[in-house]
Amino acid sequence: MVGDFRSAMQALLLGRDLPLQVAEEVFGLVMDGHVSDIRLAALLTALHAKGESADELRGAVSAIRARMVGVDGLPSGAMDVCGTGGDGLGTFNVSTAVAFVLAALGVPVVKHGNRALSSRSGATDVLCELGVGLPDGHDDIRALVHACRVAFLAAPNHHPALRHVGQVRRELGFRTIFNLVGPLCNPGHVRRQLVGVFDPRWRRPIVQTLRDEGSLCVWSVSGACGDGRWVDELTLAGENRVCALDDGIIRELSITATDAGLPPTPIEAIAGGTPDHNARALEALLHGGRGAYRDTVLLNAAVALHVSGHGNIIQGDGLAIVALRKNVALAASVLDNGAAHAVLQSVREYRADRPE
Repeated sequence: MVGDFRSAMQALLLGRDLPLQVAEEVFGLVMDGHVSDIRLAALLTALHAKGESADELRGAVSAIRARMVGVDGLPSGAMDVCGTGGDGLGTFNVSTAVAFVLAALGVPVVKHGNRALSSRSGATDVLCELGVGLPDGHDDIRALVHACRVAFLAAPNHHPALRHVGQVRRELGFRTIFNLVGPLCNPGHVRRQLVGVFDPRWRRPIVQTLRDEGSLCVWSVSGACGDGRWVDELTLAGENRVCALDDGIIRELSITATDAGLPPTPIEAIAGGTPDHNARALEALLHGGRGAYRDTVLLNAAVALHVSGHGNIIQGDGLAIVALRKNVALAASVLDNGAAHAVLQSVREYRADRPE
């Protein structure tokens, strides 16, 4: 095992990509606890410095999925909306807010998240501040999705093998290949996903990987924020580049705030902070608060509605502007009429030991 790992490290240090099978074997060693923290830090740093390849990503995904504690029996139309993290911009938790909006619109959401590892406030951190439970019992998860149309799955409950990498990721403090892997290993086996990506070069490999894993509809998005920066969600700050899988077809698209009828706004307008700060902002949003955070959530929710199979926004090979704006209006309606906040309350108050 050590010899295999050393051979892989030598290849990486020479700037060579690992073949798919080798990458899967190396990450299998990591997931099984056979790689020390020092060697793991060296591996992740070497991959980061070289630039991870599509085969290395697929190998890591295969190794992690093989050890994943999955949840069966969830609605066939359930979807996930999440970002890779790793963009270094420290924005509010947009995809977490979008999950409540989608649930209020009747879309079952099985959102997979974690505590902050390369950012200030991860989805799990904010949910804990909001008083939202993260069930680990599979019957509880199924019942929660049925009752509230949304469940938040904490990565440690479903990926026990990742305990071998968490401390190293925290100490490294920069994005690693695990930022990319997380959204590709949803324990609920969802087949529809909106994935925000910190670097647009990863949009197509992520879509292709999820397609090969059986996904039906995947939109992988990167938002331009100026000065060469990209955020792992759809942004109001500039062009959003999209790689979309629909009905077996992969196409490239571009979306702007103007397309959605929303005002262009600098990324700094949705700068987040501590989990408590972000949680208060999210609850204010669900109470109908206005501003850039709301508009960013509306844009992402409008696209997520398409990914869920509700509210198609594709016409021919391009974007249907009128349909996109209709989806924005639908998302706004559940923020304004209290339905999205009602979902938050129902999840807070849900108890598996009593009927809903």
